[in-house]
Amino acid sequence: MGRLFGFIGLVAALAIGMYIYSKDIQSTSAVGGGNNPKAAVNITGVRTDLMSIAQAERGYFATEGKYVSLDELISSHAIAISRQRLPYTYDVETSGGGFRVIATRALEDGSGLPAQLSVDQDMEFSESQ
Repeated sequence: MGRLFGFIGLVAALAIGMYIYSKDIQSTSAVGGGNNPKAAVNITGVRTDLMSIAQAERGYFATEGKYVSLDELISSHAIAISRQRLPYTYDVETSGGGFRVIATRALEDGSGLPAQLSVDQDMEFSESQ
C-alpha cells in the first residue's frame, strides 16, 4: 500500500511540474524559434515530448529501480510517443545515476532551430546550436 501512495505522490508531483513547465513554455515559446511561428510551435512540441519521455523514465525508475533506453520505454508501454517529431529524432542516454533525453535535428537547414535539445533526470533543459 505504501508503494501505491508513493507512486501516486510521484504522479502528482510530475503533474504539478508539467503544469509549471507548460506555463514557462507559454512565456518563452519564441525562444529557439526566433520570430517564426511554425518553429516556435515545433520547438514547443519537441520540449513537451522530451518532458514526457523524461517523466516516463522517472516513473519507470520509481517502479523498476533502473533507467532504460527509449526502445524499452516504448516496448513496455511506459510512453506512447514516436521516436521523432520532424526535423528532430529522440534518444535516451542512461547511466547508473541518471539519464538524458536528447532531441537531435536531422536536417541541416533548421530555420533557426537548435541542433540539439536535451533534458536530464533533474528536468533541466539544455540546447545547442
